[in-house]
Amino acid sequence: MITRRSLLTLLPTAPLFADALGKLKITGVRLVNARPRHPAPAYKPAPGSWSTGGVEVANPMSIYPEYKATRSLFMPNAGGLGGFTVEISTDKGVTGIGQGGIGGGPVVTGHLVKLLMGEDPLNIERLWDIMWRSTMYYGRKGIAIHAISGVDLALWDLAGKAYGLPVYKLLGGAAKPRVPAYCTGNDIEQHLKFGFTRLKLAMEFGPADGEEGMRKNVELVKRTRELLGRDGEIMLDCWMAWTERYTLQMADLVAPYRVYWMEECLPPDDYEGFGRINAAIKSTRIVTGEHEYTRYGFRQLLEHKAAQIWQPDVHWCGGLTEMRRIGDLAAAYDIPVIPHGGGARDSIHYTMAAPNSPWAELFMPAPGGPKEVYEMYEQEYQITRGPLGLYTQASDKPGFGWDLVVS
Repeated sequence: MITRRSLLTLLPTAPLFADALGKLKITGVRLVNARPRHPAPAYKPAPGSWSTGGVEVANPMSIYPEYKATRSLFMPNAGGLGGFTVEISTDKGVTGIGQGGIGGGPVVTGHLVKLLMGEDPLNIERLWDIMWRSTMYYGRKGIAIHAISGVDLALWDLAGKAYGLPVYKLLGGAAKPRVPAYCTGNDIEQHLKFGFTRLKLAMEFGPADGEEGMRKNVELVKRTRELLGRDGEIMLDCWMAWTERYTLQMADLVAPYRVYWMEECLPPDDYEGFGRINAAIKSTRIVTGEHEYTRYGFRQLLEHKAAQIWQPDVHWCGGLTEMRRIGDLAAAYDIPVIPHGGGARDSIHYTMAAPNSPWAELFMPAPGGPKEVYEMYEQEYQITRGPLGLYTQASDKPGFGWDLVVS
C-alpha cells in the first residue's frame, strides 16, 4: 500500500513540502483577482472578426428579438454573478488556485469557507463530499456546483504543489505525450492558417430564423469544408438553441460535408429528446454535456443513450474530482470524454491523463493582433505541430502550472 510518506521515495525530486505532508491545515479561503504575469499586448481585432463576440449566435433566447443579436444582451453583468477565482492557503505557506463558474463565488464565501477552515487540504475526496452533502438541499446543479468546482480545483493545485508534481501525474501520469487540439470559432481562415485541422463552428441561426437561417448555416459548413479540404474534421456547436425537428433537418442538409459531430442541439435537460435524435441520426455524432452537472447528470445521459461523446466542463461539473468519476463512468461504456474548454491550463491535466479523452478544445486570440500575441499564445498552450494538425499539453510545473499575479 502506498502512503503519503512512501510516495516520497517514488518522486524524481523531493516535494516542496515533504516535511509537512499529512500536517497541512487550511488557514484561508478567499476570492481573488488573478491576471497573467506576462499579459499579451492589447489590440483592436480586425474588422469582421468573429472572435470579438459581437456577432449573432443561435441561443435559447433567439426566440425573443430584443435578445437575439448577441449573448451579452441577456447574460449577467459584471459583479458577483461572473466566474470567480479562489485561493486556498495553508499554515505551511503552500497555496492553491482554482477557477469556478458563474455565480459560484458568493457560495464559497458565504458557505463553503466554514467547512474548509482547519481541514487537511490533501483530503480532497472528503472535502468534496462535505461540500456536496452540505449544499444538496439548495444545490445539486448550477451555482452551488460551480462553487464546489472552483474550490476542488484549488485543492488539486495545492496538492500538486505540496507533492512537487504536476496534477496530471497525481492522476496517474500521462496517457499520451501530447493532445490533439481543435479550435472553436468562426474565424475559419485564421484557424486554418495557424495549423488547425479540426474546426468547431458556432451555428449562427436556429428555428427562429426559418429556412433562410438553415440555408445560411449550410453555407457556413459548406464553405468550411471547401477551405479545409477532404481531410480534417468539422463540428457544429448549436448551444441549446435547436429543436428535435430542426436538428433532424439540419443533419440531413449538412451530411454531404461530413460533419464529425453536432453539439448540444437541445436544452440540456431534454434527455429523452437527445436519446431520440441520437437514435435517428446516422450521418454524424450527437454530443452534449457542457451544461451538465455531476456524475448523476451524466448517468441520465447514459440511461437515455443521449450522446456518443460527453463534454463536461471542469469548472462547472463539480471540479476535477467529479470529472474523474464522470470519465470513469464513460470509460465503462466506451464513451469518449472531450471536455468543454478542455485545453484550459487546468482541464488539460485531466485530458493528458485520461485514455478515453482524445482531444482538447482551444480558442484563438482574435485576428488582427501583433505577431507577439500569437507567439505568446503558442507558448502558453505549448502548441506543437504533427500529423493531426496542432497539439497541446499540460505544464510540468507543480500543480496546474499557473503563472498568475493574484491580488
